[in-house]
Amino acid sequence: MQSDSKPIDDFARVTTGLLGVAAGVRAEAEAMVKARLQALLADMDLVTREEFDVARDMAAKARDEQEALEARLAELQQRLEKLEKPARGRRKGT
Repeated sequence: MQSDSKPIDDFARVTTGLLGVAAGVRAEAEAMVKARLQALLADMDLVTREEFDVARDMAAKARDEQEALEARLAELQQRLEKLEKPARGRRKGT
């Protein structure tokens, strides 16, 4: 009976060893794929999420400043028009 279990034990040992090797190969393959993808992404000159967030915040700030400047310009143009209207009327009467 013991001779019957020896081949089964050997088979179990070999199978366990193969599973360990397969797991190691998988981990190595994943590491290689990850490294290759990182190299490809680096070659593509992509920005990081942090760099994107900084640029987005800068653009939002610039947009807010532009809107404030446009409002200020409109206000100054109205004031200028009010100042020019009486001056135009005096020239015509002169």
